[in-house]
Amino acid sequence: MSDAAAASAPPDGVDLESLRTWFARHVPGATGAPLQATLISGGKSNLTYSITDGAQRWVLRRPPLGHVQPTAHDMAREFRVINALGPTDVPVPMAYAFCDDPSVNGSTFYVMQQVEGRIPRTPAELLDFTVDEARRCSEELVDVLAAIHRVDWQSVGLADFGRPTGYLARQVKRWNQQWEGSKDAGCPDVPAITELADRLAASVPDSAAPTIVHGDYRLDNTMLAADDPGTVVAVLDWEMSTIGDPLADLGLFLLYWARDEAQAVAPGATVSAEAGFLSRDQIVERYAASTGTNVEALDWYEIFAAYKLAVIVAGIHARFLMGMTRGDGFDGMAEVVRRLSESALDRARALR
Repeated sequence: MSDAAAASAPPDGVDLESLRTWFARHVPGATGAPLQATLISGGKSNLTYSITDGAQRWVLRRPPLGHVQPTAHDMAREFRVINALGPTDVPVPMAYAFCDDPSVNGSTFYVMQQVEGRIPRTPAELLDFTVDEARRCSEELVDVLAAIHRVDWQSVGLADFGRPTGYLARQVKRWNQQWEGSKDAGCPDVPAITELADRLAASVPDSAAPTIVHGDYRLDNTMLAADDPGTVVAVLDWEMSTIGDPLADLGLFLLYWARDEAQAVAPGATVSAEAGFLSRDQIVERYAASTGTNVEALDWYEIFAAYKLAVIVAGIHARFLMGMTRGDGFDGMAEVVRRLSESALDRARALR
């Protein structure tokens, strides 16, 4: 293939000729004109593409190529929750169309609005924030998370979206099953993860009242207004959303916010109080004041968050070992798994 042909070839994971016909039938504004696609960088799980016909622009989301864990990467669930949240005050892209026919593009996928804004992914981008911008960005992130958790999930059509009873116990079991699947796919064993699962299962706290749970809420899964880092214009990556315990979201958000191990996975989470960003305690205080949620057991949720993230990264590493990963930033994932799980285990052993 010539250099010119290679440059114009579509990225892996999209069949533009097949999609051209499907878009014309199902996506508002699509005319059947030829499509072009660009892989949007940043994601290490589901694949996200910018699709254009030269006049209109959309975003297509599909599962990763290769090794996919059971129950993971459910495009129908992601599309459904975004569609349900459209009329609420939670900022989400407009959901346009869902395809459950894998013959169209090799897997299920959905199409949504392409929102304009910016997603800070590197420490350098955050250094551009003024102290005031950093504070307002922090406050907005907490307020949007609280808004997600305040949505009346039954009234927006999500009454059967999850099973909140026993949510935490099922989560510990589910992620242990995911871990076993990643080991079967070639990921090296990490004994700390097994001990973590046992300790978490033996100390599950009473859950808060159930809410919509995003499942992976962090700075670089939101899009900020291009001209105002204090405004979130879209919350993205709803692939792990369900109905469950809202503190699972808060625990994971805090893990990304303040810990080096998580920042190796999501470098956009590199923040500091000196730069104006809220501290952990300020985040917890603001969230609790906004939602009224009891946060006394938050240590358990932060440990669970590290366990869950370690298993997620192990799945990413398994796909990398199989040569099925797309994008940059996958070197050293096995070491991230080890650091996350061992530091969380140290914290779990210290709990009384």
